[in-house]
Amino acid sequence: MTELVLRADCSRCVGLCCVAPAFAKSSDFAIDKPAGRPCPNLGDDFRCGIHDRLPEKGFPGCVVFDCFGAGQHLTQVTFAGRDWRTPGVAGPMFAALPVMRQLHELLWYVTQALDLPAARRVHPRLRAALDETVQLTRGTPEELMALDVDAHRARVNPLLQKASELVRAQAGGRRPDHRGANLIGRRMRGAALRGASLRGALLIGADLRDADLRLADFTGADLRGADLRGADLTGALFLTESQLTAAVTDGTTRLPQPAVSSRR
Repeated sequence: MTELVLRADCSRCVGLCCVAPAFAKSSDFAIDKPAGRPCPNLGDDFRCGIHDRLPEKGFPGCVVFDCFGAGQHLTQVTFAGRDWRTPGVAGPMFAALPVMRQLHELLWYVTQALDLPAARRVHPRLRAALDETVQLTRGTPEELMALDVDAHRARVNPLLQKASELVRAQAGGRRPDHRGANLIGRRMRGAALRGASLRGALLIGADLRDADLRLADFTGADLRGADLRGADLTGALFLTESQLTAAVTDGTTRLPQPAVSSRR
C-alpha cells in the first residue's frame, strides 16, 4: 500500500474547507457564509489571512476542524491538481469533499485501532476494512458522489467498537458508560472515568480537571471548552488533535501518545 496520509496539509489543498461548507454566524464563526462561496479571509494563494488569529477574530470553529488529509487528497489525486476555479470543477469537488472527509476520518480511526495490541483479535477484519476504505478513496468524483458512505461506516463502526471494548476491558472494574450523554457544563472534577465510553458525548465546557480518563474512548466526543487541566488521558482511545485543540489543557494534562498520521 502506498503511504496513507491522514493529516491535513493545507499547502497541497486549495482552501476547500474555506469555500465548500456554509458558515452560520455564531460563537464558532463571526460571519454568515453560503456554501460554495470563499471566506473573505481566504487569499488568492488559498491560504487563510488570519490563520494565526482565528479565535481572536471570531472563528474558533475553523481551529477545531480537521479534514484528516481529505482536502489535499481530493485536490492532488481525485482532481489531479485542479482547483475549484477551473470551469466545471467546483460542483463535483464540493460535493465530493464531505464524502472524502468521512472516508479519511474513518481511515484515521481504523489505523488507530490497528495500533492497539489488546485489539489484535479484530485486526484481520480491521485490515480488510482499511484496504476497502482506501480503495473507495481512489474513486472518481462520480463514484464518490454516488457512494453510500453511511452504509460503509455502519459496517466498519462495529469493528471499532469491539476494538474499544477489548482495550477498555484492561481498566477492570466498573467502566462508566456515557455514550451520547449530554454532559455540557457538568462538574466532573476528579471523576473516576478510567475505561469509560464517552463516544459522542457532549462535554462542552465540562470541568474534567484532575479526572482519571485513562483508556477512555473519546470517539466523536465534543470537547469544546472542556477543562482537562490535570486530567490523566494516558492510553485514551480515538482522541483527535482537533478535540484536544478545542479543549483546555496545560502542562499538567497527561496526554496519550501522538496520533497516527500515516501508515504504509
